[in-house]
This record gives sequence, structure tokens and C-alpha cells, in this order.
Amino acid sequence: MQPKPSFLIGLIGSGITASRTPPMHEAAADAAGIRYLYKKIDLTELKLGADALPELLTAAKRLGFDGLNVTHPCKQAILPLLDELSPDAEALGAVNTVVVSNGRMTGHNTDWFGFAENFRRNMQGASLGRVVQFGAGGAGSAVAYALMKLGVQDLTIMDVDLAKAQSVVDGLSPRFVERRLRAGRDVAAAVAAADGIVNATPIGMDKYPGTPLPTVLLRPSHWVAEIVYFPLETELLRVARALRCRTVDGGGMAIFQGTEAFRLFTGISPDPDVFFATFASLGG
Repeated sequence: MQPKPSFLIGLIGSGITASRTPPMHEAAADAAGIRYLYKKIDLTELKLGADALPELLTAAKRLGFDGLNVTHPCKQAILPLLDELSPDAEALGAVNTVVVSNGRMTGHNTDWFGFAENFRRNMQGASLGRVVQFGAGGAGSAVAYALMKLGVQDLTIMDVDLAKAQSVVDGLSPRFVERRLRAGRDVAAAVAAADGIVNATPIGMDKYPGTPLPTVLLRPSHWVAEIVYFPLETELLRVARALRCRTVDGGGMAIFQGTEAFRLFTGISPDPDVFFATFASLGG
């Protein structure tokens, strides 16, 4: 009888003690019949910053790690330390998944895939003519890329820091030359002309309550997508659902970025239902 393949995976980031990623990956591995150990490397607990990444990556290679997930504050700091980047990671200038093979580290970005797959499964037939996105941080860049890959024709990106929104636009526009991306200033005008609205900011999380836009601007014909998943029903989604807007919460993005990372690590496409069930069991 062939021995089960085994994998050693890590998550590097700050304040990741409560992360749901390790149990989701390990449950999927159990279901697939493979051995899989997922270790959290919490920079906060270790009293380290992103400047410790070179040392941590060297240690991961020496200890035989097969892969790493990477989160705040390391998604961009890790770029020059890797041997290779996938086209998506290169386009976004951010990495959240690193595959270690034959001593080489290849960076990928599965955040965009997570949003896109969640949207595809839950918003079939939604109009992709004009969309307004709030938030131009690391997650915002991935979401904007996903929206363009999904086929959005006209994307306006709003951020309290207009320069950040313009930076995302400048980075993505050359890759989608036949469609329109712009940084926006006038929230009311952009929302009035939009088919859909996306929140790619932290606003709506328990520690950042509120909404990224005045909810009086919402109308029933809008669709509304979230990336926040704690709580699953943000104030924005609650108001949108009361208006009978089509909505999608952020839980699926968290899950599908994880399923794609698992596939990259193992070569096995996991059962998303296992990820969903584990996510829900942890309070999702």
C-alpha cells in the first residue's frame, strides 16, 4: 500500500491566532486522505516584523515546508525574496501563497480567484456594465483584478486616499485596454450610474463598524458584494437585503482563496463543501 502523501504548510502574518485557514486546510486534507500539518507563524506573538521574512523563508526551506500562505503585513514585502512569481501575482504586486519545490519559492495570488469564484457561483447573470468598488488596498487591488477578469466593462475605484485608487487603476489599465478603469471622487454620481457595488475596505468589520458609502444611495436594482466575513452580514449587506438587492457576502472569498491555495500546494482540488462546513463550524 502506497504511503499517503504528506504536506507541511505555514501561515505567516501578524495577529493570526484566530485564523480559520489552518483548520479549513487540515479538514480538506483529511477528506482527501492526505497527511497535512498547517502551522501558524504569528509575527505578533514572535515580536517580529516583515523584516524577518528573509530569515523565516530560509528556515521554511530548511525545515521542509511545502508551502506558505502569507498575509498582512507581508504580501508585498515578500515579493523580492521569491524566485518566481505567477502572472497573477506579478499583475497584482502582491503574494498570498508560496509554493516551495526543489528549493525554489514561487509566489501566487489566490485572493482574486477567491472573490471571482464566489461571485461566479452566487451572482450568475448580474450586470457587469458599470461597477463601483470601495477600497484600493491590497485586497482592493485583487478584487479590482477579479472584477475585470469577470468581464466588468467600466470600473470606478473609490478610496479615501485618491492616490491609492489611481495606483490600482494605473497598474491594471494596461492589462484591460478595451475597458474603462478610473479613480473616482464623486460617490453619489458613481453609485447612481452603477449596476453593482463592491466593498473591498475593512469597513463593516466588528472593529470598523459602519458602511463604506451612504446607504441612502442604494437602490433595489443594485447588486452588492462584500469581502468582509466577520461578521458575515455587515451593515451594508443588511441594508441592501432590506432593499431586495442581490447580495453576496465575503465568506466565499475567504473559502475559495483557500481552496485554490490548497490545490497549488498539493495538486489536489479539494471539496469546497468541506471548507464551507469547517468555516461555519468556527462561527462563520
